Amino acid sequence: MKKALFALAVTFGLSAPAAASIPEVSAHLAATRTMTADFRQTAESGAVATGKLTLARPGKVRFQYQKEVPLLVVADGRNLTMIDYQVSQVSRYPIKQTPLSVLLDANADLSRYARIVSSTPKALTVEAKDRKHPEYGVITIFFDRDRAAPGGLELKGWRVLDAQGNTTRVDLSNIAFNVPVNDNAFRYRDPRPRSRPGSR
Repeated sequence: MKKALFALAVTFGLSAPAAASIPEVSAHLAATRTMTADFRQTAESGAVATGKLTLARPGKVRFQYQKEVPLLVVADGRNLTMIDYQVSQVSRYPIKQTPLSVLLDANADLSRYARIVSSTPKALTVEAKDRKHPEYGVITIFFDRDRAAPGGLELKGWRVLDAQGNTTRVDLSNIAFNVPVNDNAFRYRDPRPRSRPGSR
């Protein structure tokens, strides 16, 4: 589970040829101010975790896992942070150096690093990877075509393939676009013990 989350947060310099449908994805992202959804994360082992996704562009997202999974992933506009409450550990990565920057960065030029894998009247699949650094893995993003959704696309989920060949998939459901989102959603409780005065 933790490896699956780390796969979302590793450094990910992206490069790939542009495709004709990339402007559709850019239009969808530009029209999506906020989004909420239920998510289902499936690891290579078959382990499943579920929770609630809250997103606010640019730069903010929260993966709130169910209580049985003591993990939280939050992006505050600058950094993507993974909090493991079981071991009181916090790991932080710049958003621009993670796969999720494709969805969160308001200034991302998708034509520089994303390519269309498939495009049909009902669906669109986008892939991003760094050919110079295969150890960073590959992220594949899935959209359904829906005229009622922002830009005519509805984000349905993504899949991350790491350098070891392990796949983690995130599927979304009960999606709501451009709904009110409280900025407090992108804050978190730091589980690390605070140092007392005079201690090291």
